[in-house]
Amino acid sequence: MHEINVVPYVDVMLVLLVIFMVTAPLVTPGVIELPSVGAASAPKLAPIEVIIQEDRTLSVRERDAAGRIASERAVAIGEVKSLVKDPKTPVLISGDKNVKYEAVLQVMDELRASGVERVGLQVKPRQ
Repeated sequence: MHEINVVPYVDVMLVLLVIFMVTAPLVTPGVIELPSVGAASAPKLAPIEVIIQEDRTLSVRERDAAGRIASERAVAIGEVKSLVKDPKTPVLISGDKNVKYEAVLQVMDELRASGVERVGLQVKPRQ
């Protein structure tokens, strides 16, 4: 009976696999030169900040276009849905480091249910 011996084919495939695994990290992707403009055409949207204190009380801080605090007020969890008029306005959640993760997720869930597209978590950079 004539049979095809597949052992040499498997050996060649394993050698090729090792070669590709070794050379793949060495290949650098091409650098793309992006065009630049003098000024942006659309103004930046100032994010709304939702602050969660350690006792799970919420406050909302709004900033003006220059980044200064325009207003700050305490809100209940049920009022979070009515905070954002435009769904494209970004919202930052600032949670105290001792607050339970569940409280942060509850606020995020309320914001997503109201149609907010961009929700982020605000952190303090390590020094």
